[in-house]
Amino acid sequence: MKMGFIELFLIGVGLSMDAFAVSICKGLNMRKINYKHALIIGGFFGGFQALMPFVGWALGSQFEKYIESVDHWIAFVLLAFIGGKMVYESIKGGDDDEGSPDGEKLDIKELFILAIATSIDALAVGITFAFLKVSIVPSIIIIGLTTFIISVGGVVIGNKFGSKYKSKAEIAGGIILVLIGLKILLEGVGILK
Repeated sequence: MKMGFIELFLIGVGLSMDAFAVSICKGLNMRKINYKHALIIGGFFGGFQALMPFVGWALGSQFEKYIESVDHWIAFVLLAFIGGKMVYESIKGGDDDEGSPDGEKLDIKELFILAIATSIDALAVGITFAFLKVSIVPSIIIIGLTTFIISVGGVVIGNKFGSKYKSKAEIAGGIILVLIGLKILLEGVGILK
């Protein structure tokens, strides 16, 4: 299946909303914006958002012959589940990852854990990419760069405007993932071309 730039960009935006929300919290902890820290945070989140779909794609490629006939259903279920979970947790009000109390220092171990936690969803997307035979290199570049830019922006926004966007960002990301999953399903069953 060929996915264009717009679809991959929207997947990147959808996947990056958790990282965006955490980046806002990181920005909230900075008394004054530290652009070096913003770039490091963006690098962690963007890097893991690119790595995890690759890992999922590599794993999914091993199982492709067994599930080719239902790949569009798998894609829909995974994306709808991930997106629905994001919307639910945002509405329910989950844990806030506000980082260390001292906003002037970056805890690299904490960033590593946050980057993994916010990119687990991207692993499932990577599995979906394998089933749909999506070209992985352009996909992970677009997803990684999109997350990097959005995360750096999140740090800046968090520092400037506070936490009022966190919940809305997670809801928007969840809805984007559900809609992309629905589009894939409708294409797979022949309703959309």
